[in-house]
Amino acid sequence: MRSTISSGSSFEREIGYSRAVVDGDWVFVSGTTGFDYSTMTISESVVEQVEQSMRNIAQALAEAGSRIEDVVRVRYILPRVEDFEPCWPVLRKYFGEVRPAATMIAAGLTDPRMKIEIEVTARKAAPAT
Repeated sequence: MRSTISSGSSFEREIGYSRAVVDGDWVFVSGTTGFDYSTMTISESVVEQVEQSMRNIAQALAEAGSRIEDVVRVRYILPRVEDFEPCWPVLRKYFGEVRPAATMIAAGLTDPRMKIEIEVTARKAAPAT
């Protein structure tokens, strides 16, 4: 069974994608930036952007019946390689115990205000018996 989740971001409507897609036990969260979707604002700080990105991802996972602890794969995309290391403490806070497979890619993003984009794949945990 396939379903979609929206954050309410205008980007989803304008571009034609979903914040996340749930397909069976799998949750695929689209590349997520540091925008606060309720106000469509974004901090100038890469560290604040990664924190907001992770909150956005956690919210999408929760709506899908999943959580950060269920993440098995993460991709980080940053225009500036040197911005990655300052993000590590925040990423460790969320993924330090989870330790998903991970890749960091240096590439341009669609908006020059965006300093990081994070994409995750999670597998929903089996219900406790």
